[in-house]
Amino acid sequence: MIDLNKRQMLQLAAASAAGLALPSYAAGGKPLKVGWIYVGPVGDGGWTFAHDNGRKAVEKMFGDRVQTVFVENVPEGPDAERVARDLVKQGCGLIFGTSFGFMNPMLKVAKDNPKVMFEHCTGYKTAKNLRTYEARNYEGAYLAGLIAGSVSKTGKLGHVATVPIPEVLRNLNSFALGARAVNPKATLQVVWLNEWHNPPKEVEAATTLINAGADVLFQNTDSSAVLKTAESMGKHAFGWNSPMASYGPKAHLGSSIIDWAPYYTHAVGQALDGGWKVGPNQWWGVKEGAIDLIDVPDSVPADARARVEKAKAGLKDGSFSIWTGPVKDNQGKEVLTGGKVADDDFLKAIQFYVEGVEGKVPGK
Repeated sequence: MIDLNKRQMLQLAAASAAGLALPSYAAGGKPLKVGWIYVGPVGDGGWTFAHDNGRKAVEKMFGDRVQTVFVENVPEGPDAERVARDLVKQGCGLIFGTSFGFMNPMLKVAKDNPKVMFEHCTGYKTAKNLRTYEARNYEGAYLAGLIAGSVSKTGKLGHVATVPIPEVLRNLNSFALGARAVNPKATLQVVWLNEWHNPPKEVEAATTLINAGADVLFQNTDSSAVLKTAESMGKHAFGWNSPMASYGPKAHLGSSIIDWAPYYTHAVGQALDGGWKVGPNQWWGVKEGAIDLIDVPDSVPADARARVEKAKAGLKDGSFSIWTGPVKDNQGKEVLTGGKVADDDFLKAIQFYVEGVEGKVPGK
């Protein structure tokens, strides 16, 4: 199968060869200015770092047909609206917002600027010129869970969680499903931070989980603090969003990464050739090359690594679905009946813990 980057190049070349009228910025005229709004710093080593690598891939692929800009450390809320409006004033024709809390501000700015294309990551509200996109992070979480269930000596796992929205619940639950597919007695304890990036609090949460008996940690936070803490305390953990092995080489069991390059080059390519439009949520995973579990060390048992590769293959060709019933919540209620495969509507509405996850979802 040809990859998305090459496919987009061929589309542009075919259009040119056929004499089709390309936008001026695609034909050597005015470049398309593309802006990114980041919730954290580009140097966080995680979520924002991964998005910024995707931005750089856009520059590399499209060269002088694009001009990219970004604003980092933008708080969710009114500041996001201010930044989005400023990017419009700067001449951006396409703007990406990379955090859930940017949703309502971007919706407002999009409605006021109908000639600008907007994309919001992890949200669910759209407009005529605002579409949504995200990565199937839960697939990488499940793959990590397969390893955690194999490696843990205590059967006690820990998760440093950010904000209790379906995205995060989906990820931690998928991690638990993976672990319990290997060790049905495995349990997962969760500590919530209620923010995306706060390394000191991440360290504190990781320490609490380890002191409570967890010997393998996972997280939904934006820095490498959890892995570093596991390294310092002689336990294991995973990288999240980007490769993190160098932050804790002894603790590191693999990095669940998001490669935004396939999606961002796809979306910008659509804007360049006039094919950009609002439609169903763009949700990319292992199949599209956006999600992977990488840098699994040789110290991980061969059978665990084989399980991961088998699951990856199934996710790529569609023969395997992580969320296949029966699935029960941690109160014993069946939330997915036997043999039923969860659709995206189900996955986007998760507000519960699966079996093996301790405690209650905040606010429930």
